[in-house]
Amino acid sequence: MIKQRKPRSEWYYLKKNSELLLLLLPGALLILVFAYLPMFGVVLAFKDFRYDLGFWDSPWVGFHNFEFFFVSDTAALITRNTVAYGLTYMILTTVIALLFAILMNEMRKRWLRIHQTALFIPYCLSWVVVGYLALALLDTQNGYLNKVLEALGFQTHMWYLETAPWPYILISAYLWKNIGFSTLVYFAGIMGINQEYYEAAKIDGASRWQMATKITLPLLSNLITVLLILSIGHIFVGDFGLHYFIPNDSGMTIPTTDIIDTYVYRALRVNGDIGMSTAIGLYQSAVGLVLVIAANFVVRKINDENSLF
Repeated sequence: MIKQRKPRSEWYYLKKNSELLLLLLPGALLILVFAYLPMFGVVLAFKDFRYDLGFWDSPWVGFHNFEFFFVSDTAALITRNTVAYGLTYMILTTVIALLFAILMNEMRKRWLRIHQTALFIPYCLSWVVVGYLALALLDTQNGYLNKVLEALGFQTHMWYLETAPWPYILISAYLWKNIGFSTLVYFAGIMGINQEYYEAAKIDGASRWQMATKITLPLLSNLITVLLILSIGHIFVGDFGLHYFIPNDSGMTIPTTDIIDTYVYRALRVNGDIGMSTAIGLYQSAVGLVLVIAANFVVRKINDENSLF
């Protein structure tokens, strides 16, 4: 008679994976402190916060803080800017990162590390540093770009007093800083593809373009879909550092650079309206959650294997 092994206890698996759990601990604490504990402050979205009364004793005002935002003249403008920039960043980042990852896969190994480092270094810079780099390029009197235009005989620009060029400037800055990280993610996915597929395709006479479109992209579809679903949730949450530091908080650029995050910051800094700022933040989070669930639902209907959950 064969004896059945007793099921191992949960403590056994905790002890067995203790080193991995310790590695997980810093990230878990970071998320707990900065993502979950502040959620208690959501109650301020429904209160008229007063410092003398405190967090719990401030009077309830219902949805008044939300009404104050939606009836304002700038609500439609900053919502449009936030969504338009978010969609543009998501689409261009995905397309260009995939292209760079495929090109990197064709490089020789001795050049690969150089290109990987060059692409990833901007991602490690803060938007404050990038803002100073942008100021060195766009300064009206001593900016490098104006000096080049003047040397070539073109008219110089007062960049921080204009509105038209800023969508192109912001998109360029975003791609320069973030494209390297996305490229490395997709490149790591390509490295996980079985090389026998490519060897078989070479034997059949397939070109590089055919291998990229018939092998690489289909096998990366699951990774691409997951990253797109997560990106959709961030469409309504703009990049505050990009839209605040690159335009240097110039009031003249607000019509084309202002997004919900910068609007909330100015409302909190100038008016000190904590209730309205919290209401807008809750509005962003709720819409982002709905977008992620809706996008995942659509993907699951098309191909269940590519869905996030």
